[in-house]
Amino acid sequence: MTKNFFAGRWGIICVGAVIGIFAGILQKMGNPGNMGICVACFERDIAGALGLHRVGVVQYIRPEIIGFVLGSLIAALTFKEFKPRSGSAPIARFILGVFAMIGALVFLGCPWRALLRLAGGDGNAIIGLLGLAGGIWIGVLFLKNGYNLGRSQATHKSVGLLFPLIMLGFLCLMFLYPQVAGENKSGVLLYSLKGPGAMHAPLFISLVIGLVIGFAAQRSRFCTMGAFRDLILFRHVHLLTGLISLALFAFAANLVLGQFNPGFEGQPVAHTMQVWNFAGMVLAGLAFALAGGCPGRQLFLSGEGDGDAAVFVLGMITGAAFAHNFGLASSPKGVGPHGIAAVAVGLVVCLFIGFTMRKNIKGV
Repeated sequence: MTKNFFAGRWGIICVGAVIGIFAGILQKMGNPGNMGICVACFERDIAGALGLHRVGVVQYIRPEIIGFVLGSLIAALTFKEFKPRSGSAPIARFILGVFAMIGALVFLGCPWRALLRLAGGDGNAIIGLLGLAGGIWIGVLFLKNGYNLGRSQATHKSVGLLFPLIMLGFLCLMFLYPQVAGENKSGVLLYSLKGPGAMHAPLFISLVIGLVIGFAAQRSRFCTMGAFRDLILFRHVHLLTGLISLALFAFAANLVLGQFNPGFEGQPVAHTMQVWNFAGMVLAGLAFALAGGCPGRQLFLSGEGDGDAAVFVLGMITGAAFAHNFGLASSPKGVGPHGIAAVAVGLVVCLFIGFTMRKNIKGV
């Protein structure tokens, strides 16, 4: 009954509602403005906490990300859907993850945050969502013309458990080296003292919400990229209803909690350089489409044993390090000094992958 419920129309609507409401609650309890949940931003913060970049305002291991993976793992094990697999063009997936993150950080948010920014009144998110849809549309054209990363192969159970164990290790590090008031380092972990990284809900609450979302999303196959892909390819709106539900319930939560502030200027962790809001999300959307899932979906897949999805996530974390070490990421002041060039390079690389990895190429 649980499986059928989550797989049905009301199931996907409920999952979207849960994500939207919890995002508003997490923001109220301390997460950054219009960033109750942002997979890209939170993975960037994790990269900073591990010292992969040294931008002091975005360094914190986000328990929500850990919860997404472990919640998905619990669901997969409970319903016998834990299927360890890997081997589908790992280097291509890693590169796609790198450029997906770079595109998202030029816009300043993943697809979920784009919806949450819109639900919070940020008009700049409209441009980002249009870019996301455009990037996914380009990716769908490649899918129609035979693009394929190849088939994953069943593998050892330990391979499927490696990424969840990494997440569990991160959680252990948070308990071993908790944040010390006024200190930017605790043991091996770095902590922001100001900026978005210093804004976070209590650890236990963030973790529990992450576990609930991870469990429910794994059961429902919730995916932003998949929603746009299914609409474009098949005119199916099942997954899209989940996205609409997320935005509407996040909007309602923001109204109730006093977090709705409409406008374009002065929005939290956002900029108004609209060309690059659009282009950054075109790059991100194209990379998500070519990799087969949005950032959230990749986390849920990695929790159910998909090693290829885990490689994509590791690519995103690495991309966050590149973005902040080399001035590619945006800030509320605008696009980083090398962000425009990075978007251009990323589009070229993604198009190269799309054109060259097709079934109808001789020998493939």
